[in-house]
Amino acid sequence: MFFHLSLLFLSLLLPSTSLNQDGLFLQQVKLGLSDPSLALSSWNDRDDTPCKWDGVTCDESTQRVTSLDLSNLGLMGPFPYFLCRLTNLTSVNLMNNSINSSLTSDIAECQSLEVLDLSENLLVGSLPEALPELRNLKKLNLASNNFSGGIPAKFGEFQKLEWISLAENLLTGTVPGALGNISTLQYLLLGYNLFEPGPIPSQLGNLTNLVELWLAGCSLEGSIPESLGKLSRLNNLDLSLNRLTGSIPSSLTWLKSVEQIELYNNTLSGELPPGFSNLTLLRRFDASTNQLTGTIPNELTQLELESLHLFENRFEGTLPESIARSPNLIDLKLFNNKLTGELPSQLGLKSPLKWLDVSFNGFSGAIPESLCAKGELEDLILIYNSFSGEIPGSLGKCNSLGRVRLRNNGFTGIVPEGFWGLPRVYLLELEDNSFTGKVSNRIASAYNLSVLKISKNHFSGNLPVEIGLLGKLIEFSASENLFMGPIPGSLVKLSNLSTLVLVDNELSGGIPAGIQGWKSLNDLRLANNRLSGSIPDEIGSLPVLNYLDLSGNYFSGKIPIQLQDLKLNLLNLSNNMLSGPLPPLYARETYRSSFVGNPGLCGDLKDLCPHEGDSKKQSYLWILRSIFILAGIVFVVGVAWFYFKYQNLKKAKRVVTASKWRSFHKIGFSEFEILDFLKEDNVIGSGGSGKVYKAVLSTGETVAVKKLSGESKKKDTSRSSNKDEFEAEVETLGNIRHKNIVRLWCCCNTGDYKLSGL
Repeated sequence: MFFHLSLLFLSLLLPSTSLNQDGLFLQQVKLGLSDPSLALSSWNDRDDTPCKWDGVTCDESTQRVTSLDLSNLGLMGPFPYFLCRLTNLTSVNLMNNSINSSLTSDIAECQSLEVLDLSENLLVGSLPEALPELRNLKKLNLASNNFSGGIPAKFGEFQKLEWISLAENLLTGTVPGALGNISTLQYLLLGYNLFEPGPIPSQLGNLTNLVELWLAGCSLEGSIPESLGKLSRLNNLDLSLNRLTGSIPSSLTWLKSVEQIELYNNTLSGELPPGFSNLTLLRRFDASTNQLTGTIPNELTQLELESLHLFENRFEGTLPESIARSPNLIDLKLFNNKLTGELPSQLGLKSPLKWLDVSFNGFSGAIPESLCAKGELEDLILIYNSFSGEIPGSLGKCNSLGRVRLRNNGFTGIVPEGFWGLPRVYLLELEDNSFTGKVSNRIASAYNLSVLKISKNHFSGNLPVEIGLLGKLIEFSASENLFMGPIPGSLVKLSNLSTLVLVDNELSGGIPAGIQGWKSLNDLRLANNRLSGSIPDEIGSLPVLNYLDLSGNYFSGKIPIQLQDLKLNLLNLSNNMLSGPLPPLYARETYRSSFVGNPGLCGDLKDLCPHEGDSKKQSYLWILRSIFILAGIVFVVGVAWFYFKYQNLKKAKRVVTASKWRSFHKIGFSEFEILDFLKEDNVIGSGGSGKVYKAVLSTGETVAVKKLSGESKKKDTSRSSNKDEFEAEVETLGNIRHKNIVRLWCCCNTGDYKLSGL
């Protein structure tokens, strides 16, 4: 009725012209829209027909409007329902405008429409249930609007619909199974809506003409239905960014027409199913960020893949060599798995490889020489593995490289000269390896370099002045190396430099002049070098400096008062040779650790340095320290002397083992048992020639032991004569058997002492 009433007043609204009826309707469309860019200025009501107007297409024979394309014109206003009066109109495209308000059931008046594209507008409200009444509609694109509510079940009643996109709206509810009734459907695009959690309808397996199924970001949960394996014409399957669980069904390997499968960002588990060899047209496979396990099947890698993403899973084993035989491979990302072994030796030889990321695995061995054989490699990311060997010389000629990350491996040797000067590289990260040699002055050719990280290696020599030519450099980190010589003065020209970290090297000289050029510097760390001279006042003029660490050097002189102008999160000037007062802002207990180890540094912090009038106290403390140290030395020497004497005594007791021991009768004791009784408590007699000891043996027998000193007879001319006399005497006594003579059991001669057992 709306259109009929409008026609009654049409003659009053428009001047009398020769414009045909379709033209008059389009003029009404123009009046209903705001056209700030005057995109419809060619719509002249003085023309006979609208067939030459911008965006209008007519049938050549009848001069009736058949198609209207007003996309990307900045038009504003509600949907112009006057279009529905154009009886021959089959296509309307208003994409990327500002069509607002909502669609009403009046849209059913556009009975001739085959194509309706209202995507990328500002439409709101619910989807009109009258849309399926457009019996000839083949393509419906309502993507990127603000439609809300659920998808009407009546949408399953479209008669000829081949293409429907409701993606990127605010739709709720669940994906209706009724959509599986549109037997003519070839493209079903519902991605990125606010659906409630729900399963993938198994009825979608009935859409046997389906070419593309896009259900990314639809809050889908549960398992992938086996019925999807019936979509034999499917070219693209995208179920990413959902909550799907369970294993990948083997039925997906029946999709013989599929070129792309996207399953990333779900919670899928288990191993990849067998049967990938059936998918001869598969070019892109992404099952990343799931919980998949097992090995990467050779059936998958032997396909002519362009892209393989399996990162952030739990895959184990090696990467099959067959991946290197693909002539199409561009993108290979396997990071965050448990893969081991070496990379295929011919990887990149036959394919235009651009992006390689195998970080956070257990790969080992060398970098394949062929990675950049086609000259296309842009990203080489191998961090946190166990790679070893040298960087291949071929990579020094790979001018396509833009991002190189090799940190935390076991690489060794000298970095190829050309590798330092790659013209497109913007990130060069070689940290935590065992590289040696110098940084080449060819680094001047790396004019796009913004991040240079070479810490924790064995680089040596001087830092090349050419680093100062890298005008785009933002971060330079070269800590824990063997660099020596001065900090190049050319570095002060790097106005974009944000981070300069040169800790733990052997750099000498002072901080370069002109550092006020570091207007972007946020982090300056030069600790543990051999730097000297004064800290320049200009350091206080660096507007965004937050971290300053100059500790462990030989800086001298005063601390610049200008440091108070900085807003520092870290300040460390400890262990230098600084002197004088602290800047008042830092003369607080909070900053004590920032200044310790500077003998001449004074301030309001107690005990940071000696104060006048404390000399007597300091001298007294020094004397006490000296006394304690001396007492400690005496104690240690005494203990050592006692230990030495004790060891000599034990040695004297045991030397009998090497002396001459003789027994004259069968006895049940040894010389060691006799020695234990040679104590003053056991003396039973003494005379001019020695002492007699009582010994109660382990056998219960009691014997007398006489010890004769070889030194007691001062008239003896030599020890040898004394020894001969002793041996002759005991020889005689040992052989005598007489009732008035005590029996001699044994004797021992040590040289200094002579023992006889009676």
